[in-house]
Amino acid sequence: MSLVPLLTFVLFTAFVGFISYLKSRDEDLSHSTGYFLAGRSLSWYVIAGSLFLTNISAEQLTGLNGNAFSFGASVMAWETTSVITLIVLAVFFLPRYLKSGVTTVPQFLEERYGTGMRRVSSFIFLYALIIGFLPFVLYAGAITLGKLFDVSGLLGVSESSALWIMIVSLGVIGGCYAVFGGLKAVAVSDSINGVGLVVGGLIIPVLALIKLGGGDMGSGWSILVNEAPERMRAAGVDPDMGIPWHTLFTGMILINLFYWCTNQAIVQRALAAKTLAEGQKGVLGAAFLKLIGVSMLVLPGIVAWHMHQKGIIDVPVKSVGEDGSVVFHHDMAYPLLVREVLPAWLTGFFGAVMFGAILSSFNSGVNSMSTLFSLDIYKGMIRKDASDEQTVRAGKIFGSILIVVCIIIAPVISQADGLYTFMRTIMAVINVPILTVILFGVISKRGPALCGYIGLPFGMAFFAFANFYLENDFGVFKWHWLHSVGLNFVLMMLVMTIVRYLKPMPEPYVQKESGEVEIRNWRYLGLASGVAVVLLVALYVVFSDIGILNT
Repeated sequence: MSLVPLLTFVLFTAFVGFISYLKSRDEDLSHSTGYFLAGRSLSWYVIAGSLFLTNISAEQLTGLNGNAFSFGASVMAWETTSVITLIVLAVFFLPRYLKSGVTTVPQFLEERYGTGMRRVSSFIFLYALIIGFLPFVLYAGAITLGKLFDVSGLLGVSESSALWIMIVSLGVIGGCYAVFGGLKAVAVSDSINGVGLVVGGLIIPVLALIKLGGGDMGSGWSILVNEAPERMRAAGVDPDMGIPWHTLFTGMILINLFYWCTNQAIVQRALAAKTLAEGQKGVLGAAFLKLIGVSMLVLPGIVAWHMHQKGIIDVPVKSVGEDGSVVFHHDMAYPLLVREVLPAWLTGFFGAVMFGAILSSFNSGVNSMSTLFSLDIYKGMIRKDASDEQTVRAGKIFGSILIVVCIIIAPVISQADGLYTFMRTIMAVINVPILTVILFGVISKRGPALCGYIGLPFGMAFFAFANFYLENDFGVFKWHWLHSVGLNFVLMMLVMTIVRYLKPMPEPYVQKESGEVEIRNWRYLGLASGVAVVLLVALYVVFSDIGILNT
């Protein structure tokens, strides 16, 4: 590898770090509001960029493009349904969070159900971050950057050694951002890298189409829509295309509701808004970015499939079944595509923004872990009289320890069949149960804490049993795992409704206003939401048999 990619990588990374330092150096990081919520000072564009980049990281670029390599455009549902759930966050959840002035989602649960539920949910969120999120970010980032810069060949080590080197490097550097810089440094670096990632991410499919078309982008596009049009169909009407269309209305929308509306690592950015209106603008800005994200997260995977068929890239075989069926290591498709199409002078820049995106997701998760532990466990359970300085210090120590744990766990993920789907099923054990308990607490004013204490373990146990033991085969029928998520939601709501009517609260729950921020809706909230929905529908129409696939 020449020095040009490494030089551009170092320069852009150093630039982001320097700007983040300048923007956050005056922040009071000794107190919890300054460290965990950036002093409630984030503007809408910082929130939008941070939300987008926290979500769009290596596990998304590598994992979702890998799924697109195997199944085609139907996997874009993970992105497109996010638009709806971000609207729900802006309209329904965010006003309630900011009205209460909470720092964590478990705090909101405490206000509604009591201290016990806050503690239980804090441990569950920590499990989700430690087991179901951060190791995936490290692993995906390691294989993506490792292939992009050919770390194995550069250092003269084995692929497994290169994987470990990259995982440790990403974990240590990302942890330093989160542990020593607080949320402000994380959010600022997110915004800068977000611009770079959008630019770099959009360049990849353009260069890939040119490569596929033998130097002509139009010819490359023609190959996509004519040689295998079923792979460009947005709605999963073909049974072997990964995400059946009907799952969008059951488990898919529920999982994304959890992710965007109740996931601490995501919601924390919106909780740091100056005002409700500023937070709503940021959330809807992220929704529009998600529509653009399809071209970065799905299209390259489809192009990679065609390039593999034509021998332009060689995606390695992962396993061969007893019946002779071949399973490709599809998580390698995107990094191999990027390495093939990017010129040397752009490789360093793209590697830098990818590095920033990986750090964004990782350090955002570490910051959220520290927040949960410090405020909900350390100050809430271990040392209730702890000062702000002691609380922040405890969070930093805990975050540092958990970084080591995540580094150790990350390489194990290589044994899974598919990075993205595996991550989603692991998270589904806790995500919809948490969402359902929060949602029930908001819509049922007389639902007692007992609803949560019964509903939460019931929901976690049911999905784990249905998906991992029964493998979604109920004897008389077998369906997609996302339908089991939807069934779990229905059963949980039924169980909690029964408890509510058997043991109703004597007085209805009334939410109190903290006065932390100004609670006034953005004047264009309805218009912006409507435009986002129209664009979403148009996207599905365009990539359908009545759109560009009408041959």
